Amino acid sequence: MCVDCGCGPNDKHDHDHEHDHDHHGHHHGHGHDHDHGHDHDHGHKHEHGHKHHHQHDHAQAVEQPARKVVIETDILAKNNRMASGNRALFREKGLFVLNLVSSPGSGKTTILERTLRDLAETCRCAVVEGDQQTDNDAMRIAATGVPVKQVNTGAGCHLDAHMVLHATESFDLDNLDLLLIENVGNLVCPASFDLGEHHKVVVLSVTEGEDKPLKYPQMFHAADIMLLNKVDLLPYLDFDVEKCKEMARRVSPGIHILEVSSKTGQGMDEWYAWLKKGMERSKA
Repeated sequence: MCVDCGCGPNDKHDHDHEHDHDHHGHHHGHGHDHDHGHDHDHGHKHEHGHKHHHQHDHAQAVEQPARKVVIETDILAKNNRMASGNRALFREKGLFVLNLVSSPGSGKTTILERTLRDLAETCRCAVVEGDQQTDNDAMRIAATGVPVKQVNTGAGCHLDAHMVLHATESFDLDNLDLLLIENVGNLVCPASFDLGEHHKVVVLSVTEGEDKPLKYPQMFHAADIMLLNKVDLLPYLDFDVEKCKEMARRVSPGIHILEVSSKTGQGMDEWYAWLKKGMERSKA
């Protein structure tokens, strides 16, 4: 179960089965025991009376939250250990790694496309593309000529450190400067999962409303930089840029904010300058 969004048991079962996480067996076993016990109790309800049935439900109410906490803690602990290994690997390779997060439709992929084309002559890049289904975005990235690895999470709502490590096996890390990870479109779950990246970059489009940072504070608190995208549309929208910035800084006082348009190129040079500094620090 995801820590923040409360993905259901079916979501986590699919995710764990595909990636062979240890807690998959525990979760499956629990579901089987619960169903079997429930059928057995129901069949003997008349013999044992209402009191037995009430006590059974009460035990479930007490045990379930404790089991949930243990599973969630184990998931994050395992992910954090893997993320630490990823971070050590990226440091060894002198690779600058960013985790791009946002709501669906914010323009992450379009920002990546423009960035990759504009930096093609000066930067060796690769992309890990995360989506629940399809390889549509990966095909768009591949059209820029940059190596890309698609990761489909199925019912999963985020990438994790293991997925990223597996995806990077497709790249020659010794000959890269920048690794860009486009996470699943979701402002909840990805906030809790460290991938080993240097920074989370949150993309917020002006079409979404200026109060998103207050609605999803954990994500904006976890991000070091916010790209306020689609600013070319501001003349046609009722969007208060300064109010949005104030709300973002309320949850993350040190967040770096850039106003950009991946369509017109506005603000993109500032974004590239920030990337260049990060790559230079990683190589030092």
